[in-house]
Amino acid sequence: MNISVVIPLLNEQESLTELHDWIVNVMQSNRFSYEIIFIDDGSTDDSWETISKLSEQNDNVRGIRFLKNFGKSQALHAGFDKAKGQVVITMDADLQDSPDEIPELYNMVTNDGFDLVSGWKKKRYDSVISKNMPSKLFNWAARKTSGVKLNDFNCGLKAYKIDVVKNIDVNGEMHRYIPVLSKNAGFTKIGEKVVQHQARKYGVTKFGMNRFIHGFLDLITIWFLSRFGKRPMHLFGALGFIMFAIGFAFSAYLGIDKLFLNPGGRLITQRPQFYIALATMVIGTQFFVAGFLGEIVLRNKSDKKRYLIKEKLNLN
Repeated sequence: MNISVVIPLLNEQESLTELHDWIVNVMQSNRFSYEIIFIDDGSTDDSWETISKLSEQNDNVRGIRFLKNFGKSQALHAGFDKAKGQVVITMDADLQDSPDEIPELYNMVTNDGFDLVSGWKKKRYDSVISKNMPSKLFNWAARKTSGVKLNDFNCGLKAYKIDVVKNIDVNGEMHRYIPVLSKNAGFTKIGEKVVQHQARKYGVTKFGMNRFIHGFLDLITIWFLSRFGKRPMHLFGALGFIMFAIGFAFSAYLGIDKLFLNPGGRLITQRPQFYIALATMVIGTQFFVAGFLGEIVLRNKSDKKRYLIKEKLNLN
């Protein structure tokens, strides 16, 4: 199979049939063998009924329905798990991503050798204040922190080698950082393609300003995980050593001063340096304990399901 198209969605019933027909037309025009995997992330409209009808009309349509809304990352994880195509294309279900971009994305992966190609919506139809400016700031911070030189981390239109999606773990709200996860996993040939961005035709956006706040917090998380995720003691141990060393230095100074330099002076407990020494040594000890606990958790973690699937269509 050439292509798996993975489409996470939430309450996009109005656009699904049009999107399906558009994708099918592109696939047939280019003679691609394909599958379309819709992941209904707990929709409360008739999205699942529409997906069911499409699966009856087209054997290449697969469907996964979550028991409730678990989030886009979990939906992508479920779709990646079931994908069988040589190249996996992800796109949003709101018709703002154009299926006409699929052939070139596919060629960049298969012919140009990219592990991952990310879309760049260079010209956008979103509000400048509510989306464009925060997005530019977010993308700048992501580039500086991760070292992945992309202009649009948030673009849902991406193409992957099948090996990439089978070897990365998309969890929490890390779907924004799949290129970073891919790089950390060893898939370093990451490209970018300017893609057409279309105005939303149906419904309303599901994302508010809070997604950028969450995005920056996730950016800190992924920076920490990429640097210290497999060796937390390296960070917490270093911080603990520094804090403990500061506390020990103050303690040594107080001891020398009291015993040799000023034996008749104030009691040690009456001097502010005593409390600085005490506080920093306690904090240093806590950092050490945090590092040890992190190592223990890392070595004893067990995988557990992050979502519950209610129904499946055309999937084993």
